Amino acid sequence: MKKVFKVWLLAAVTVGSLSFSAWVQAASFFDESFGNYQEELEVAKENDKQGIFIFFHMEECPFCHRMRTTIMTEPDVIKLFKKHFLTFEVDIEGSNEVTDFDGTVSTAQDMSEKKYRVRATPVMMIFDLDGKPILKYTGPTRTKEEFKWLADYVVDGAYEQMSFTKYKRQQKRAARE
Repeated sequence: MKKVFKVWLLAAVTVGSLSFSAWVQAASFFDESFGNYQEELEVAKENDKQGIFIFFHMEECPFCHRMRTTIMTEPDVIKLFKKHFLTFEVDIEGSNEVTDFDGTVSTAQDMSEKKYRVRATPVMMIFDLDGKPILKYTGPTRTKEEFKWLADYVVDGAYEQMSFTKYKRQQKRAARE
């Protein structure tokens, strides 16, 4: 009986440390913010970023949780996004005060629902250095490659010539060849 308990305890500790580790890595994906996105634009410009990535989520959302604990914990994903963007998360049910890119002050919930029309989660948006939306992607990505294509789509400037759907098709075709 003692052996069974020890094995169970070891398994519980291992699983617990894995989820804690995933949480720590996901936390390192996101930058700290006080919710003033006008100021964050200035920081992005000063740090030679190409824009700002915002992950709109809900705490109870299983798809958001999966993105945060799997895809957003991958070192190559973190490196790609950190190199090109400031990265923030916004709880669409949040009551905290935020200042949008244009200086509008509201709650996180009002900004999410009224300004960016976030109705389901996750929603991932990338904004240029003027605070204009470049990309809005609703729902989780299926793979980390697809998530990285969101960044590449903006970094490569492909958003100026085609939709993300077309870009994704081209990337899938190129990966098969």
